[in-house]
Formats: sequence, structure tokens, C-alpha cells
Amino acid sequence: GEKAIRKATNDQELKSGWEQVAAEVVGSPVFLMQLCTGARHLEVQLMGDEYGQVVSLIGRDCSTQRRFQKIFEEGPPTIASKDDFRKAEQDAQRLAMSVGYRGAGTVEYLYKPESKGFYFLELNPRLQVEHPVTEGITGVNVPALQLQVGMGIRLERVPDIRRFYGLDPTTDSKIDFIEDKYVYPNKHVMAARITAENPDDAFRPTSGRIERVRFQSSPA
Repeated sequence: GEKAIRKATNDQELKSGWEQVAAEVVGSPVFLMQLCTGARHLEVQLMGDEYGQVVSLIGRDCSTQRRFQKIFEEGPPTIASKDDFRKAEQDAQRLAMSVGYRGAGTVEYLYKPESKGFYFLELNPRLQVEHPVTEGITGVNVPALQLQVGMGIRLERVPDIRRFYGLDPTTDSKIDFIEDKYVYPNKHVMAARITAENPDDAFRPTSGRIERVRFQSSPA
């Protein structure tokens, strides 16, 4: 979230920001990073199995944010070309394979449209709240897939994955998840998060005011 993040455009802002961050995260390392203006937040949805295979389920554009929190997520990303984004997917897959990654994960990038450059942010080791966007464009039930790989089922034997690659779901032929091409979606999916802020309290997040509460010990 927004905690301990500051932008500095001069020496004074850097000094002030450094002191504020150090006070917010006492004892934690503080990282200084170059500011990327005009960048987009693109991410790749991965799933790895115990046999060293990692599939990319395309990705999402999560650039629209408020207080460093995602507000809108959409997919597939359109700001990057299909070929450029596919290279980012393959890099994400190779990264996950190199550490024997298993389960759902998301590789997040900053993308600079003018240079077409992808800059690695993190590998988020969990199923993220925006996974329905991925399900909508790929037809893959991501939570179910996570359970299937947890049960030891190989990725190429999962019917949803085979359909995603345009293959017969009743067979189990080998899939090269790096080189083989999946069926590119013919749809676009957007998700919006509902948020609430209190304008009388510096627009801090709020759950809103509770008008009425009724407790009962048995069904009505």
C-alpha cells in the first residue's frame, strides 16, 4: 500500500522523505529507486506444478490506482503489443521455473510504453484478488487449478489448461508452456474495486457509518 513510499524531486524532498520513511518502518531497509514517469503496471499470472512446469495465463493491466492501491484491473493488456507482452510472459515463466515455483503467482512489472521496456517489480507468491479477470479471458478456473496442482496433477492434464491451448481436454499430450502458443482471447475483461474514503479525515479509507445492527441467535 501507500505506507513508507515517498517521491523526491530535489535534495530537500529526499531528506524529508527519507526521515519520514525511516520513522514509519523502523529497523527496515530503505530502498532508493529511480522514478519511472508515465509507466504502466502490468502483471503476468503464473501457475507452477511440482514437475517444474510453469504456465502463463496471460496477464492484467492494473495501472489505475488510488493511494498506491489498485482500483481497476483489466485484461489482456493492450498498451503493450502481443509479441512484447509474450516476451514478458516468457521471462516471468523462466524466473519461476528457475526457483522451482509451485502454485499461483504473479510477476509484476513497470512498463515504459515509449521504450517498450519491462522492469521487474516482484513475484507475488499468492492468488490475487483480481484473478477473476484472468478467468474471464482464459476460461481457466484459477482457484480450482491451484488445488489441482496441489494434488500433484500435471498442468498439461488439466482440462481448462488444454482448452486454453486449443487442445482436446480428454487427452494428455505434452505442452511446451514456453514455446507453444495459447489461443489468444477474443474478449476484454475489466474489474473495479469499490472503495470508501472519508473526506472529513484527509480522505483516509473508511468502512462507512453503521446505521443499524441487529443480532439474532436463530434464523428469522
